[in-house]
Amino acid sequence: MRTQVGIVGAGPAGLMLSHLLHLRGVESVVVESRSREAIEATIRAGILEQSTVDMMARAGVGDRLKREGVVHHGTILRFNGRDHRIDFEGLTGGRVATLYPQHEVLKDLIKARLDAGGDIRFEAKDTVVEDVESPRPRIRFTDKDGRAQNLECDFVAGCDGSYGVSRPAIPQDKRKDYLRIYPFGWFGILCEAPPSSEELVYARHPRGFALISSRTPEVQRMYFQCDPNDKTDNWSEDRIWEELQTRVSGEDGFRLKEGRIFQKNIVPMRSFVCEPMQHGRLFIAGDAAHTVPPTGAKGMNLAMADIHVLDRALGRFYADGSTDLLDTYSETALKRVWRAQHFSWWMTSMLHRFEGASEFDEKRQLAELDLVTSSVPAATSLAQNYVGLPLE
Repeated sequence: MRTQVGIVGAGPAGLMLSHLLHLRGVESVVVESRSREAIEATIRAGILEQSTVDMMARAGVGDRLKREGVVHHGTILRFNGRDHRIDFEGLTGGRVATLYPQHEVLKDLIKARLDAGGDIRFEAKDTVVEDVESPRPRIRFTDKDGRAQNLECDFVAGCDGSYGVSRPAIPQDKRKDYLRIYPFGWFGILCEAPPSSEELVYARHPRGFALISSRTPEVQRMYFQCDPNDKTDNWSEDRIWEELQTRVSGEDGFRLKEGRIFQKNIVPMRSFVCEPMQHGRLFIAGDAAHTVPPTGAKGMNLAMADIHVLDRALGRFYADGSTDLLDTYSETALKRVWRAQHFSWWMTSMLHRFEGASEFDEKRQLAELDLVTSSVPAATSLAQNYVGLPLE
C-alpha cells in the first residue's frame, strides 16, 4: 500500500489529522488496534477548550457538539465549606469551556471520515513503525483478517497514545523523557442521578480533593483523591457516597444527589513529556508525546492543538514543498505543552492533599485558593488557561 500520510491511532488526534488532511486534498490511512465499537463504547471525560470547539466547527464536525454540548460559563472552587465561582466568560471576554465527552468526539470524527470514504484500518495487530529516517517510512501491521500489510508513506503521524508503538520508534538516545508520578490517584464513578451542580465543582477538603461533574442529565461523573494502589472492590456504594459527601460538605448545606453507581475505576496521576516530538519523518502527537493529570482538563485539548500545528505544517509541504513548519513542529507544539503542564500541575498542587503536609502547607494552600477567588488578575489567569489560549 502507498499513501501520503500514515497515521497510527484512531483517537482524537489521529482522526482529526486525517480529516483535516482530507479537507486539504492530502491522502492518509489510519491504522488502529481497536474495533470501531470498542472505541465508541469507551466512556472518557471531555471538557473542550474554546479553541477545540472552534476547530471542530471549522472542520465541519461540530454540528452535534453545538446541539448537545453543555457550555460551562464558569466553574466552582469549593473550599472551607463554601463555593467560590470563577466566571470564565466574564474574565476572558466571552471564551467558555464545553462539556462534550471524548467518545462523542470520536463518534463524530469516525463518521466524518467514513462518510468521506476515509481509510481506517480497525483491529490492526502487531503494528510496527519503520525507516522513519528514510524518505519512505513504513507502517507494517496485520489486518483484522490476519493478512500482513505494508504501508509506505511520505510521513508517519504517531497518535497511538501513551503505550503505542510510535514513541519507541524515536531512538532512546535521540529523545529525552520527562516524567512526574503523583503520590495519589482519582477514584472515579459513573452514577445514575440528576446533576448536583450546573457547573463543575473542584472541592478541596482536609481529607483530599473531589471533582463533581456531569456526563448527561441522567449520568454523573465524580472523583475523589485516593491511594493509587487502592482497589475499587474495597469501596461499597455506601462508603463511596459517604466519602464524596464528606469532601463537599460545608456550612451552606450542599449535598450531592445520589444514585446507582454503575462504574468504578482508579485513575493514576502523572505528568509526562517526550522531547522532541519528531524524528526523521515521524511526528508524534497527543498522549504519544505527553500526558497531563486530569485536573486541568488539558489532555484531549493538547492533542487537538498538536494536530493544528501538524496539519498546517503538512499542508505547507504539500502546497509548495516547504519543510519550514515541519522542521519546527516539535518546538512550536512544546511551547503549549509545557504551559499546559504547568497549569495542570498548579491546579493539582493547589487542590490536593499531599501526604506529610504540615499545617504551614495547608495554610499556604488555602491562602492560594483565597487569592485565586478574590483577585481579578489571579482569577483571570486561571480562567484564561482553563478555557484555553487561542491557537496560533
